[in-house]
Amino acid sequence: MSIRPLDGITVVALEHVIAAPFCTRQLADLGARIIKIERPGEGDFARGYDTQVDGLASHFVWVNRSKESLTLDLKQDSALAVLKRLLKTADVFIQNLAPGAAARMGLTAEALQKENPGLILCAISGYGNDGPYRDKKAYDLLIQSEAGFLSITGTPETPSKAGNSIADIAAGMYAYTNILAALLQRGKTGKGTVIDISMLEALGEWMSFPMYYAYKGANPPARNGASHATIYPYGPFKAGDGKTVMLGLQNEREWVRFCEIVLENPALAKDERFDRNFKRNDKRAELLEIINTCFSKLGSEQLIARLEKAQIANAHLNDMEGLWKHEQLKARKRFTEVGTPNGPITALLPPGLNDSYDYRMDPIPAVGEHTDSILKELGLTESDIASMRTSGAI
Repeated sequence: MSIRPLDGITVVALEHVIAAPFCTRQLADLGARIIKIERPGEGDFARGYDTQVDGLASHFVWVNRSKESLTLDLKQDSALAVLKRLLKTADVFIQNLAPGAAARMGLTAEALQKENPGLILCAISGYGNDGPYRDKKAYDLLIQSEAGFLSITGTPETPSKAGNSIADIAAGMYAYTNILAALLQRGKTGKGTVIDISMLEALGEWMSFPMYYAYKGANPPARNGASHATIYPYGPFKAGDGKTVMLGLQNEREWVRFCEIVLENPALAKDERFDRNFKRNDKRAELLEIINTCFSKLGSEQLIARLEKAQIANAHLNDMEGLWKHEQLKARKRFTEVGTPNGPITALLPPGLNDSYDYRMDPIPAVGEHTDSILKELGLTESDIASMRTSGAI
C-alpha cells in the first residue's frame, strides 16, 4: 500500500456530534490515527440521533469511520490520567467542549505543551474562546441565524435554514485545514501551535459575498428561494411532466440562445422589455409567464435536451435517492463500502482523486471498541483495566 500523507500522525479527539468529528474523519481519510474519546456506555450522543443506517445514526456513520473508540469518564482521576498520558506522545489534540471545560481539567496548552512541545491543540466552539458571546450556547441553527445566513436564504416570506449542518461543516473544514497548516509549520519549527476555531467566524467567511453586497449599509441580497437574487432567468422552473429543472443564464449571449433554441422564440431576444438582465430581473412575472407557456409543453428530459443544445447551464432537482443513484458518481466509481458494528454500508469516497495513495476507509467503531487495546498500549495491566471498569472510569 502507498504511503498516505498523515500516516504516523496520532490525533486524540475529545469530540462529539459534527464539527470536530468531521475534521478528524478527514484527517483519518489521509491516514492519521484518530483516538476518539467517548463517554462510557452511550458514547458520543450523536450515536443516538436516529437509526436510519441499518440501525445506526446517519450523522454518526458519516463522520466517524476509521477511528478508534476509547471510553473514559473524565470526572474520574484514573480516566483523566489516561487522557493526559495519551497526549504526551500525540501530535494533535482536538476538542469541541464548551469554552473553558478543557482548561478546568488541566488540559491547557501551557500544561500539555510543557510535556509535549510539538503538540498541536485545536478547540472548536460556537463563538471562540473569548468575547462577550464566549459562553453562549451555539447549535448549528443558532449560528446560521447569528451569521446572517437565514436572512438571505428562503423565500421572501420565510427565512429558511440550510438542510444540513453548514455551520458545523464550515468549522470542521477550517479546523481541518488549520491543523494541516500547523503540521507543516511544526515541520519547520519543531513546535506545536494553538488553534481557536469559531463556528460564527467560519460561517461568517462563507457569508462574505452577501456581506460585501450590503457594504456600508447597502440593501442585502433578497431571499428568492432557489432563484438567484439578481439574475433572471436563474433557478427552478417546472416542466410539463411536473418535474423541476434548474437553469441559469449568465450573459446576454446566453439569453439570445435561450430564446432561439429553448423557447423557440427568436424575437423575444430583442424584446425591449427583456433585452438586458436588469430588465428581466425587474419584469420576472411577465417573463415567467412566457417561459411557463413554453415549458408546460415539454417533459423535463426534453427541456434539458434543449438547454444542453443551447449550452445553457442546467441541472436535475435531485432528491436523496437521485444522489445515491447519480450516474456521474457511479461512472467515477465514487462509492465504496465501510464496516460498521452492524455490518458493511455504502459510503462516498472523499472528494479529490489522488494518484499517489488510496484514502483510508476503515470501519466505524462500536462504543469503547478499542478501550482495552489502547490502555494496554499505554502499559496498563489487566488488573488496572479491570479496576477502571469496576469504577466506571471506562
